[in-house]
Amino acid sequence: MTHAAQVETNAVPADETQKSNRPPISRRMIGVGFLLVVLSYMVNAMDRQVFPPLLPSIREEYGFSLEQGGLLATNFTLGMALAGLPAGYLLDRFRRKTVLLVSIVIYSLGTMATPLATGFADMTAYRVVSGFGEGMQSAAIFAAMGAFFTHRRGLAFGVIGMGYSVGVFIAPLIGVHLMNLHGTWHSPFYLFGAAGLLIAAVSLFLVKTGLTEHSVEKVVSTRTYEYMPASAYNRNSIALAVHAVISGVAIYGFLGLYPTFLITSLHYSAGQAALAMSFLGFGGMLAVLGGWLGDRVNQRNLLILSLLAVSTISVCIYETQAGVGIQCVFAFVMGAFGLGVIYPNTNSAMQRAVRPGQIGRASGLFVTSYYGPAAFSGLLFAALVESFGWSQAGLLQVTVLPLAGVVALAFVRTSQFNNAVR
Repeated sequence: MTHAAQVETNAVPADETQKSNRPPISRRMIGVGFLLVVLSYMVNAMDRQVFPPLLPSIREEYGFSLEQGGLLATNFTLGMALAGLPAGYLLDRFRRKTVLLVSIVIYSLGTMATPLATGFADMTAYRVVSGFGEGMQSAAIFAAMGAFFTHRRGLAFGVIGMGYSVGVFIAPLIGVHLMNLHGTWHSPFYLFGAAGLLIAAVSLFLVKTGLTEHSVEKVVSTRTYEYMPASAYNRNSIALAVHAVISGVAIYGFLGLYPTFLITSLHYSAGQAALAMSFLGFGGMLAVLGGWLGDRVNQRNLLILSLLAVSTISVCIYETQAGVGIQCVFAFVMGAFGLGVIYPNTNSAMQRAVRPGQIGRASGLFVTSYYGPAAFSGLLFAALVESFGWSQAGLLQVTVLPLAGVVALAFVRTSQFNNAVR
């Protein structure tokens, strides 16, 4: 990240002539801006992951079925998927900072509206709106930081992923505590939504355009990319998109109904289930290590090993009837590979599969492919549970499905990545 003290930044495409006139950004402001970006993504995670541990109480209040609850737990990813490709288009044409700030406001308002729902239909709408903002933010963050930290993209994504995992870790604990304190599940949604609006307001002044509008071509101008496909939608990016679809369905199906599994099948209390859910986020904090590894080893092989690890640990989770302590260990390992390795490396690999000027579209493709089918992963998991029980459902969706991702990754050729040594 030391290259960033003096940077050239890119302006809105209609204003190309001003790129060289932007003042350099200091290391201090780089640090402040990057910290706010990470904090905003942490709040994004809190908004997403506060819902599953509160789902049993929400279902009881509204009378939702398990299938309806499973859909609500994951359907915010439909909004993320709908945002992905349009966000990629906008990011290649407008200021990334503008897209970032607008997205935070959208998902924060969607989160605060969730407790106002009168039934399944409008709660679904609020969840999708929240997901739309979260998808825009994800695309904006990873396009901006992927351009700025070109040479250490995996590590930067790992730090951002660690922030996400901190949100996953604390959201269930805070959410259940506030629910027990106030006697209602509403208050966490208001708190997390307000936190997002506050971060958006602070970021307006402290996240500088020198950080968000950096032109990746300035960093890599001495390299040529004729060896890479001209299209952003090439063999590597499509194979990685298929892997992202499979990973999203497996991991989000698991995340969405894991607390419900612990409470209904293993008879954990809400607090114990929240603790296990938090250990998922604790494991995901290893994203810094996962991203660091992705900058130094073959990313395809790293992703394959991680998918195999997810398949293995899911057998332990759904077959052993483990106590709270052991289940927390299983959750930690699942978070380490699912959130700490697969997520940041799939994202950065997809950006490396395209030419530098196409990373906005690559970021949008990742958001759409990872989160689109994941919107229905909770519904699929719930249907499998109704038909086969928790054990067989877990084996089908979280054990067998990742093996199909391994097959997709076999088609990836890292020699055609934009960071390949020629």
